Amino acid sequence: MGKTVLGIAGYYHDAAAALVHDGEIVAAAQEERFTRRKHDPSFPVNAINYCLEEGFVDAADLDAIVFYDNPLLTFDRVVQNACAGARHGDAAGARDLFVQAAGAVLGDKIWVNEHVRQTLGTLGRAGRVLFAEHHMAHAASAFYPSPFDSAAVLTIDGVGEWATTTLGMGHGRKLELFAEIDYPHSLGLLYSAFTSFCGFKVNSGEYKLMGLAPYGRPRYAGRIREHLIDVRTDGSYRLDMACFGWLDGMAMPGPRFADLFDGPARQPESPITRREMDLAASIQQVTEEIVLRTARHLRRLGGERNLVLAGGVALNCVANGKLAAAGIFDDIWIQPAAGDAGGALGAALLAHHMAFEAPRRRTDRAGDAQRGSYLGPRYSSEEILAFLDRKGYPYRRIENRAERLALVAEALAAGRIVGWLSGRMEFGPRALGARSILGDPRNPRTQATMNLKIKFRESFRPFAPAVLRERCAEYFDFDGDSPYMLMVAPVNATRRRPMEMQAFEAGDDDMMAVINQPRSDVPAVTHVDYSARIQTVDEDSHPEFRALIEAFERLTGCPLLVNTSFNVRGEPIVCSPQDAYRCFMRTEMDMLVLEDVVLWRREQPPLSDDEDWRKTYELD
Repeated sequence: MGKTVLGIAGYYHDAAAALVHDGEIVAAAQEERFTRRKHDPSFPVNAINYCLEEGFVDAADLDAIVFYDNPLLTFDRVVQNACAGARHGDAAGARDLFVQAAGAVLGDKIWVNEHVRQTLGTLGRAGRVLFAEHHMAHAASAFYPSPFDSAAVLTIDGVGEWATTTLGMGHGRKLELFAEIDYPHSLGLLYSAFTSFCGFKVNSGEYKLMGLAPYGRPRYAGRIREHLIDVRTDGSYRLDMACFGWLDGMAMPGPRFADLFDGPARQPESPITRREMDLAASIQQVTEEIVLRTARHLRRLGGERNLVLAGGVALNCVANGKLAAAGIFDDIWIQPAAGDAGGALGAALLAHHMAFEAPRRRTDRAGDAQRGSYLGPRYSSEEILAFLDRKGYPYRRIENRAERLALVAEALAAGRIVGWLSGRMEFGPRALGARSILGDPRNPRTQATMNLKIKFRESFRPFAPAVLRERCAEYFDFDGDSPYMLMVAPVNATRRRPMEMQAFEAGDDDMMAVINQPRSDVPAVTHVDYSARIQTVDEDSHPEFRALIEAFERLTGCPLLVNTSFNVRGEPIVCSPQDAYRCFMRTEMDMLVLEDVVLWRREQPPLSDDEDWRKTYELD
């Protein structure tokens, strides 16, 4: 009889739960999707309940419950961090940091057993919670679902208990980490320091920094290497801690940043200047350099032909694209939920394969065991209709699939923006065609419309193409698989259009003059450097989503769609039909598709005061 294991992550950011049974990933979801609190760090009660319901599992029948972190090792770091801060001369700052960090560890993490018992009423058959180490959970989340029997393993994030970067190997069901870089030296925290200095929110604004980088020049990269980080040829590194604030206070960048980088930090929501663009380009270049050097060193050490990646830095899809293009490894697989949420899945898989010695299984024809990362809740047509009828919202149910997809494709081709809820929700930060906002990539107005009127976010941020796998090479210099939207590649030269860049390159800070220029024949998914973050959609991917792209191709000849996450700035991706309708009505989307039900915005009644779900979300 197969073992059933529940993995849990929480108390820092992106709390989540995952259920594994007999080697198969049954369910996984982030807590934020249920509470509607972005990056919710709290104990994942709702995610746990969902996973157990999806697996038809009683909590008492769980063979193990595994937490993704070791609280005692984390507390050891907190104590030593405070002592180091005091030695640096800021006793008050070190004390405040200790009080906050120790409160989180001693107030929450140390009592995981009790929180599980309160939530589930039991600790399952094992009678206690097991604890993984943070980077082992990351490594397990990357290796075990991968299509490889043997692979090199690389994890990079802000910090686990002590480790910030680890190198390892996986063979069969066995996994080991044999080298690491420890806190306070952290590539993830270095990138986050620049995120903060450029006026964005840490742990969510890193995507913005990555998207901003192509607008700048890496003129600060030399200063970063000279004053902030010493990078060795093998990719190992050390930070000059005099430049950073996390040893003796809560600030990410230290006071020396202002001297090194031409003035004080940018204030959030203030105009973005040439300096921020160049800072973004500079830290992105240094990050890519370290990732490539580390990968080359790891290839030399173990001789493995394949590489798996996890940890928050593995979500840097630009660096991933450079790594794939470098050809250091024959193939690369990246955990779609590479951040802390994926630690819940890794913890469950680690116990399943290492503690219980269960063999690995393949559940996809495509080879990996992630099941497309469609691991969250699904909603039936009956549930959707009950909600709409109860509220009295006008809709049209179109059970004929071809008719429904043709209608949606026609709307997209006419320049309409479509909210799309179909099948099980994605696990991880990317929308992959289950909870997506879709648009026409050929339309030069799509990017501005979606950024400013739909997503309510910065106009410079790019959108991703979801492209039929077999047609990908016709549009992009990429002929591999990128089902989880974790690779950036160049747009084919034959599809590019020249841009007028003289004023911008001469120092004009106005990005809009660049943003509004069509850069290719698919301008809505072409970034300013002629790159795109690609999602390849093959025969084994989400069938309904692929069928929609095919319907759009039949109508227009274009085998791709703009695909962005179904949410607005400051809120999580939608989960339920109710969430989708709320988001739909708070934006200028034209059409909403809920499984086989279609709603037009123009037909919907105005929201009454008690129905107005316009929550105040914290901008990030």
